[in-house]
Amino acid sequence: MNCLIVDDNKIARTTLRQMAGKVRDLTVTGECETAMDAYNLMQEQPVDLLLLDIEMPGMTGLELTKHLGDNRPVIIFTTSKKEYASEAFDLNVADYVIKPVNPARFLQAIDKARDIIDSRREEVKLEEDNFLFIRDSAIVRRLNLDEILYAEAMGDYVKLHTLHRFFAIHTTLKAVEERLPVSRFIRVHRSYVVAVNKIDTIQDGAIVIQGKPVPVADAYRAALNRRMNIL
Repeated sequence: MNCLIVDDNKIARTTLRQMAGKVRDLTVTGECETAMDAYNLMQEQPVDLLLLDIEMPGMTGLELTKHLGDNRPVIIFTTSKKEYASEAFDLNVADYVIKPVNPARFLQAIDKARDIIDSRREEVKLEEDNFLFIRDSAIVRRLNLDEILYAEAMGDYVKLHTLHRFFAIHTTLKAVEERLPVSRFIRVHRSYVVAVNKIDTIQDGAIVIQGKPVPVADAYRAALNRRMNIL
């Protein structure tokens, strides 16, 4: 379970990071001072949980939550203001924690978030298909997920690489990533999503799949190592 801390107060971010560091299955993958910074970061890497302040310069935490829509991460608001609680819970957030945050209250909120995340993952697992439909020139083709080695962003197109050929689709890598089950695929670079079970080796900062190197960006390396359970 990874989380992003979003707060314009450095001391508040440090406090939350220290508490999160004591929870075994919780990993802080980043900190942001503004809601806009958080929004931009989430376009490039998946986040399970947001520890989100409300009153920040520019966009507020409530505005960010509304903008993210239905596909947003699980959200815990951490704020010194009590008056936003009703509006926050109308947005179906996991919890609303008043600063200064004490460890017991923090763990209670994390437990709620974990239950929601586990429930979402189970729903995804039950609903997963083993194929997707793609448009290949004038043909709509069924492509089995087991055939996909990796997806590569190429300008306005995404190449879906299989063992013997690739399919070029006019779309974004983010749109493709949202269609691929998280249980089987992982983003390793802003331009690449790979099938975890197709990885042969990792060497010189790159993944090798069927003899083809795929770069791994530093921002995704830790998540990849955890996913592969490297000893």
